[in-house]
Amino acid sequence: MGEKGQTIMMALTAFFFLGMFATFPAGCFSDSNQHPQSKKKSVHLASPNRFGSSVIFPVQGNVYPLGYYFVTLKIGHPPKLYDLDIDSGSDLTWVQCDAPCTGCTKPRNRLYKPNNNVVTYADPVCAAMRYPGNQKAKDPNEQCDYVVTYADHGSSLGVLVKDYFPLRFTNGSIIGPRLAFGCGYDQKYSGPHSPPSTAGVLGLGNGKASIVSQLHTMGLTRDVVGHCLSGRRGGFLFFGDDLVPSSGIIWLPTSRNSPEYHYTSGPAELLFGGKSTGVNGLLVVFDSGSSYTYFNSQAYRATVNLLTKELNGKPLKDAPEDQSLPICWKGTKPFKSVGDVKNYFKPLILSFTHAKNVQLQLAPEAYLIVTKQGNVCLGILNGTEVGLKNLNIIGDISLQDKMVIYDNEKQQIGWTPANCERLPSADRDSSEGFSHHYALILPEDFPATYAS
Repeated sequence: MGEKGQTIMMALTAFFFLGMFATFPAGCFSDSNQHPQSKKKSVHLASPNRFGSSVIFPVQGNVYPLGYYFVTLKIGHPPKLYDLDIDSGSDLTWVQCDAPCTGCTKPRNRLYKPNNNVVTYADPVCAAMRYPGNQKAKDPNEQCDYVVTYADHGSSLGVLVKDYFPLRFTNGSIIGPRLAFGCGYDQKYSGPHSPPSTAGVLGLGNGKASIVSQLHTMGLTRDVVGHCLSGRRGGFLFFGDDLVPSSGIIWLPTSRNSPEYHYTSGPAELLFGGKSTGVNGLLVVFDSGSSYTYFNSQAYRATVNLLTKELNGKPLKDAPEDQSLPICWKGTKPFKSVGDVKNYFKPLILSFTHAKNVQLQLAPEAYLIVTKQGNVCLGILNGTEVGLKNLNIIGDISLQDKMVIYDNEKQQIGWTPANCERLPSADRDSSEGFSHHYALILPEDFPATYAS
């Protein structure tokens, strides 16, 4: 879950799950698991057409000034709309519960109300999600609890539930698969600002708790997720591999030794202006839940020192009065965009030493923002200072204007430059790497085939 605001200590993203028991507020929900009343017959998904389609969602938000990107999903029967932060650093999707809660999210009109659909410890999905301690219940009919702990010490506590997610697939089918997610009733946030006005988090990590993994298990999509975040505003998110270009992607293997819910690669060497900085062995995490990029203290200090040296003699001065980010500069007159100042800065490069010729290019647009005051600020922060230890986080600021693909089946991450403001549509030519036609999920209601 990304920083919700523009300070170092706002929420980053989930890097580990801490399982523990929690007692859901007494009398709120039943432990039984029932289908909603519907005139439509429930169907089970057949295997002959496995992995034949994808789902595409419009994305809203930006790095600055909002501080996060989100999608709107439908959940329930009849469906209700929920705005969820997109987070590739955690796998569990959760929504604020309509129950007595601590640290409730803001949209009181978009709380999720369970209806006899709490997951029990006896349900295989509870064991599959492998929260430490969640299989120790004496009574298998007890509710399956979760705690997700975020890197900045924020957290969400709740109970797992199952409900319908009406989805429009690119092959034209409309299905409402029944998926497990968290109903959160105790949220903690770090930092001085209030949490965002979203209802929860959409976990895109590669653990079994993720919505994408569940859709893959049902045979609806490939276990692939991707996003294209515009540097101006918005973009799109997709489940499945229909949109993955057949060429032009830089592919990087993910670490097989990393926890199975976030995307880690490394080691990497940091280059500045094409030259070595002497900083190498960097462990890198790709995280759409973090607005900014975080380097460990060694890489951060090297970056700041090199930028300071490079800016010597340039018409930029320190702007400590601008509190948008820790390091800001001002010019002789206010800047309107990064384009006004990018010629003063050199590109940064992460060169992955265990992958031949694989580099992540960070142009000035990928690590700078221009604030409301017209100053330019460094969108790379010191991760060691906020408790990330030796991790280096590639956040939204460095993922903008790229199609980023997390291929969980092949255990690799890919990226390629893209116009993220141009949503996929039926008239896209297959030569651009897209196949056939696509339909965006829009807020209007539509009938769905409901499936268990």
